[in-house]
Order: sequence, then structure tokens, then C-alpha cells
Amino acid sequence: MVLTMIRDIAAHVGKEVKLGGWLYNKRSSGKIQFLQIRDGSGFIQGVLVKSQVSPEVWEKANQLTQESSLYVRGTVRQDDRAPSGYELDVTDIEIIQVADEYPIALKEHGVEFLMDHRHLWIRSPRQQAILRIRAEIIHAIQDYLNHNGFTLVDPPVLTPSSCEGTTTLFHTKYFDEDAYLTQSGQLYMEAAAMALGRVYSFGPTFRAEKSKTRRHLIEFWMIEPEMAFVDHEGNMKIQEELVSHVVQHVLNHCRRELETIGRDIAPLEKVKPPFPRITYDEAVELLKKEGFEFEWGEDFGAPHETKIAESFDRPVFITHYPTEIKAFYMKPDPNRPEVVLGADLIAPEGYGEIIGGSQRIDDPQLLEQRFQEHNLPREAYQWYMDLRKYGTVPHSGFGLGLERTVAWICGLDHVRETIPFPRMLNRLYP
Repeated sequence: MVLTMIRDIAAHVGKEVKLGGWLYNKRSSGKIQFLQIRDGSGFIQGVLVKSQVSPEVWEKANQLTQESSLYVRGTVRQDDRAPSGYELDVTDIEIIQVADEYPIALKEHGVEFLMDHRHLWIRSPRQQAILRIRAEIIHAIQDYLNHNGFTLVDPPVLTPSSCEGTTTLFHTKYFDEDAYLTQSGQLYMEAAAMALGRVYSFGPTFRAEKSKTRRHLIEFWMIEPEMAFVDHEGNMKIQEELVSHVVQHVLNHCRRELETIGRDIAPLEKVKPPFPRITYDEAVELLKKEGFEFEWGEDFGAPHETKIAESFDRPVFITHYPTEIKAFYMKPDPNRPEVVLGADLIAPEGYGEIIGGSQRIDDPQLLEQRFQEHNLPREAYQWYMDLRKYGTVPHSGFGLGLERTVAWICGLDHVRETIPFPRMLNRLYP
């Protein structure tokens, strides 16, 4: 008999089906056993009536422990009282394995305990829902980019140099040479944009920052589009269209998952373009009015971003940051060179920056000057300089942090739940 997935159960009302799954929970009233079964696609309650099954089947149900694996046969019945809207009248059970005593009982556990058992924790309804939403966010991002003329390009993970010019790099040996795990694929994506026009990468990036905040991971995933012939304004327009598309996609396709994790969707329903924009100067003045001691030229921290976001009901762009605190490749504003043609997109509800982007320097002389100011090794970046020698054009790009975006859309307190197996300052297991 062909297996039916729980997600497809609505198409089989009144019919006998066979499911393969795991026992999530079990309770009994003496003559009836209620089996909560999951199969990875959803959950359903199986109802086992003692008088309607053989003694062997009844005894098999008695043997089942939490997370035991089994095949179960039964007739699908619609029941509006059931969370899924359907139940299964069980007629037969085939045990695959009676599981050992499960470490994660159906009770409260500490975060560290759950993180130590992350390989099992992801089986819970809440964690499953988050990971499904993550998958839909990825799908929506790629859907938008693929339908707007972008080509997926895969940059290297091993690089000879830093993208941001910082020291937060993971060093390794590449035979007899020094190499680093990538902080960003951006520089390579700029090269790809000169070949293909509009491109994006999607892959893991690594930052050796000794940070323990709820917004930071050591290994995280980035979506990095780069676009030839797109300026600063065009860059922001694409960003707000992308983010709006993603949020609306999740609202349309993940209602059950959002309900499972208890997400208030009212703030998400407001995420539609255009997004508000304020300059760095205006943001500094806002902070000072709110009682923050803040000097022009400093970078914003989490409390600053949160306070700024509180003034808006949707994501907000902060534009024209000081040149000195931004990466070497960001183009200065020709009318005011002390600030760059760049912007950070700050999510509402205290989730901080989810996108950083800018127009890139396209003038070879200015880029040469930046190399000298940042003491960058010319030999490692010669190929990047070549992009300005052979057909330079105005171009822009941005990086969207997937885990921060998932945390915001799901309304999570910490990014550790946004990725299947998080890598944090003191966690490399499991």
C-alpha cells in the first residue's frame, strides 16, 4: 500500500491510508488510545478503539514510547475539533522500532539542554514550524530574484583575503598558502555582475566575532545580489520589493506555522513598500532627542537601531553613513564625500539590521586610494582592481542575513532557533 503524507490527508477522507511516522505523544482513556503521530509533513491524531481492533494491535500500541517509529493503517475522518481538522481511525500498527527513553520529554527544559540535544529538538512542533518558515523565506527570495533577471552564481568559500578588511576571519592553510573562510561573496559577485548583469549568491559565511548577542551567529547564510547599471536609489527599491515579497509570501503560505509559534502577524501585514528612509544625520538627531549620548561618526548598536525602528511601523532605511565607518568599496556621495551612498535596512520590533547595501566605487583611482587608506594587500585584490580597468560601470549590491530575517518574521528572541544547527561562540556541537 502506497504511503500517504499527513499534509495530503484532506484528499483521503473516508478512505483507508497507510502512514509512516513517529509517535509524538500518547494518552489513553482505558478503552481508547490516542496516538499523536508525526511524519515530517504534519501531525495527526490516530484513534485506537480496543473493541474494534485485534488484541495484537492493541498491545502494539501499548508498547509504543515517545518517538517510536511505526507504520499505521486507518480510515481518515474529518473532525473540526482536531488541530489539523482530521483524525485517523486506526485499524493496524506495524512497529519499526520501540524507541529508548526519549531525552526531551514533553515538559519544560533549559535552553542549554535543548541546544545540546538540537538534533532531537528540531522534531518538536515549534522547531519544525520555524524551519519550514525558513525554507519558505528562501523559496520566496529566490523566486523574486529569479523572476527579476538575476542569475544565481556560487562564489568560493575559501578566499585569499577579507571582503570587509577586518580581522574577524577564520584562518586555514591552503596547502602552502594562507586562506580564510569567506565573510562575504560580494567581491566575487561584483565580478559576476560585470559578466551577467544581475546576479546573486546564496551560501554560508563566517565571522570570527567573539559575540554572544541574540543577533549573532558564527556561521550564517547570506543572500548577496549585485547589479550592474543600478545606483543607490535603485538598490534600495529592489531591497524593499524583495523584503515585501518575502513577508507577503510567508503570510500567504505559512499561516499554520505562524500560529504554531504564536507569531502576531499584524506587524507583518504592514510590511509593504515604500519603506521610510532617514539619513544617518537624522537618526543621530532622533537618538539625541531620545536621551542617547551619541557622537556623529559612531556606528549604531542594537539599542540605537531598536530606538530608531520604534518610530516606524515597517522596516526603515538609514542612509548616508559616515565614510570612515563603512567598508572600503562603498562609493562616497559626490556631493558630500564624508558619507557613502549606502543604506542599512532596519527591521521593526527590535530586530535590527537585516540588510546592508551600497553603491560600489567604480572609479579606479578612488578605489586605489581606498586600498592605500585601508592598508589592503594589493596582490590579493589585483583581480578586483581589474574590474575597474576593463569596462567599469555604476553598480550596486546588498547582503541580506537569512537568520536575522527569519528571527524577525518569526518573532523569535534569539537567532539560535533560526538555523538547524547553530554555530555560536561556545557551541560547535552537535
